[in-house]
Amino acid sequence: MSAAREHVIADLRERISLLEGGSARKVGCLPFGVPEIDAVLPEGGLAYGALHEFAGGGSGAIDGAAAALFAAGIAARTKGHVVWCLTRPDLFFPALVQAGLHHNRVVFVEADKEEDVLASMEEALSYGGLGAVVGELVRLPMVASRRLQLAAEKTGTMGIVVRRWRRQTEASDFGQPTASTTRWRVSVMPSDELPVPGVGRARWFLELMRSRAGECAEFVVGACDDKGRVDLPSGSADRSNTSGRSVYSR
Repeated sequence: MSAAREHVIADLRERISLLEGGSARKVGCLPFGVPEIDAVLPEGGLAYGALHEFAGGGSGAIDGAAAALFAAGIAARTKGHVVWCLTRPDLFFPALVQAGLHHNRVVFVEADKEEDVLASMEEALSYGGLGAVVGELVRLPMVASRRLQLAAEKTGTMGIVVRRWRRQTEASDFGQPTASTTRWRVSVMPSDELPVPGVGRARWFLELMRSRAGECAEFVVGACDDKGRVDLPSGSADRSNTSGRSVYSR
């Protein structure tokens, strides 16, 4: 078989794979670009083809919004469209744009029940060719998390679950075991001080509560910029001040 013919056949196979939703599997990871954070993650970043969980440090809307912004910043740094599955259409999209996730990349999937969110996430993860699939959930049962993890592994798409609480008692479910590769908790801290009166860059307290084959860790970071990147600011601040802007509309 001539080299030209082999090239044509390979090109046709690739096009067919794309049409079937089976685009080339992503491998490796998405680094944060912050050496201190990447060093504690087994692959040097958040693994593609895996499920990752994010939740607010408390049951309030402010910490929950910070978790959603952190997830949005991660999704913004992936390549391709992002599918965001939810039951409550209350996202404040300008806040997501500030975290680097622009409207022309996001496909929203609204569902009536969390079971439908899980089904939509699994379908999107199985499709392939996406940058990330995000789902907002109160609970994440072990069986459901395993299905999402397997679907992510199949295509190499990153799965992101943002845990949202409606009441204080639901927050305890975050401690239950799941199949997620990493689990993060995000709490709002006082913003960076400026040399003049005003509000500086928001800061978060990140807790890496679970990392498969890795270690737990804590970081004080500058919130996602318009490219979805976090950084390590100099110094620290008193966590007692937890004022911030919500990513969810009231």
